[in-house]
Amino acid sequence: MSWFTSAVSAAYAAPNTAAPITKETALPGRPEPMPHARTHAVLGTPTAPPWPDGAEVASLAMGCFWGTERIFWRLPGVITTAAGYQGGFTPNPTYEEVCTGRTGHAETVLVVYDPHMTTFAAILKAFWENHDPTTANRQGNDIGTQYRSAIFYTTDAQRNVALDTRDAFTAVLAEHGRGEPTTEIRSSADAGPFYYAEDYHQQYLHKNPGGYCNHGPNGCTLDIHRMAIEQAARSE
Repeated sequence: MSWFTSAVSAAYAAPNTAAPITKETALPGRPEPMPHARTHAVLGTPTAPPWPDGAEVASLAMGCFWGTERIFWRLPGVITTAAGYQGGFTPNPTYEEVCTGRTGHAETVLVVYDPHMTTFAAILKAFWENHDPTTANRQGNDIGTQYRSAIFYTTDAQRNVALDTRDAFTAVLAEHGRGEPTTEIRSSADAGPFYYAEDYHQQYLHKNPGGYCNHGPNGCTLDIHRMAIEQAARSE
């Protein structure tokens, strides 16, 4: 999406690497949510609440949400996913507004999963291994605050897993001569609402199999099984 982002940013005359946006300086947005399909185009499951009993929810940002969403809808135990915007101030922003950097939002994917079929650690393994968390506000040629790396958790247990996997992956990155993660980790309540993106962004790479995607293995592996063993040993 880098060519489109550049065009939109130029059109709005607001570079997305400018000073941090505040609630007072953010674009005003609108009260109406973006229309979007309520059934996942791949999984056939609802993309909006209410969620199944026992389901857990988190929002993850790791660059362009087209490729991000596909990574997570392919994981076992994931009930549904949706592309959207979170972490900023503008209510119900458009994609064009987010590309200006004047909303404060990151391109984010909502992930709803069954904790009896998978774990948050397994989901974050895919998160850490498939983007570069060391580059602030950038993934490859996609540059801007909307491309930042972020984990927005909804439970204390998720927070602990996010911090533990970050620390473990930091060590892996160091072994490979890489920098430290810049990933933003905070509660979804603090990050603010998840705003659904326009319908054409939902399950984009299913609808457009040859579409743009800059996600893939970053060459570093997070061993969540080893983490579990070490944590169990420490608790004995």
